[in-house]
Amino acid sequence: MAERKLIGFIGVGVMGRPIARRLIEAGHTLVVFDRDDQAMAELAAIGARVAKSVREVADTATIVFTSLPTPAIFKEVALGADGIVHGETVKVLVDLSTVGSRAEQEVAAGLLAKGIETVDAPVSGGAAGAQKGTLAVMAAGTPAALDQVRELFDVFGKVFVVGEKAGQAQLLKLLNNMLSSTAFAITSEAYVAALKGGIDPEVMMAVINAGSGKNGATLDKFPKQVLPRTFDFGFPISSVCKDIGLAVDECQALGVPMWVGNTVRQIWNIAAMQDGKARDMTELVRYVESWSEGKGLTD
Repeated sequence: MAERKLIGFIGVGVMGRPIARRLIEAGHTLVVFDRDDQAMAELAAIGARVAKSVREVADTATIVFTSLPTPAIFKEVALGADGIVHGETVKVLVDLSTVGSRAEQEVAAGLLAKGIETVDAPVSGGAAGAQKGTLAVMAAGTPAALDQVRELFDVFGKVFVVGEKAGQAQLLKLLNNMLSSTAFAITSEAYVAALKGGIDPEVMMAVINAGSGKNGATLDKFPKQVLPRTFDFGFPISSVCKDIGLAVDECQALGVPMWVGNTVRQIWNIAAMQDGKARDMTELVRYVESWSEGKGLTD
């Protein structure tokens, strides 16, 4: 069994909470902080210590995980006036967020100036993967820093070492999410076209998944969330917009034209602007259905 550790965890929301739970269940002691008192209370009920601030976490644990929603929040938590950078105990930050390579590099440089290493470690697999411990963990950091946290990754997923520089894992995660959201968008259009053409959607998915058109949407999200009309994958449209926006911007900065990526970004952004920000990403299908009838989405 891996050595039991005292671990800090900042951001225990949709993804952070099940990851933190698995670490606790594996025998580690966690000190947690989040703006949501209820989220912290759920973990306190199974043994977590609740901190009153980010700084308290960084003053307590040598290894601190973050799972945060936006680049701005991540930078404030890491480098702000009461941020991780001022912690007296923290030596390694493990960032599970999806914030893009530029934010990750800025934070890593700021922390390193104070002797704190950064492991850039975004995850893929959604809330269900976090609960099951089957996440894909893309990790970039120095070998010494990775050695300190690698066994912790095994608690909630499978680690893929991307490189030694913070930001490399962020780029790969954004590319992964861009492919996923693109697959879902085009599958939504194909699905609606099949319905309008009188094709049974169950037959459609069976044929596609037996052929060359299969993808993550046809294999997973459509059978589980779209065909039964539950629309409960657990990832909001606003987060898709954030991720694909970051992905397109980073790819363009690398000189890639992004003709397809820009078009897909527009599709998701239009859905978000039509009262879709808080809706589950699988509800994009409902927008395509309405647009195909020349209407907006109505409940």
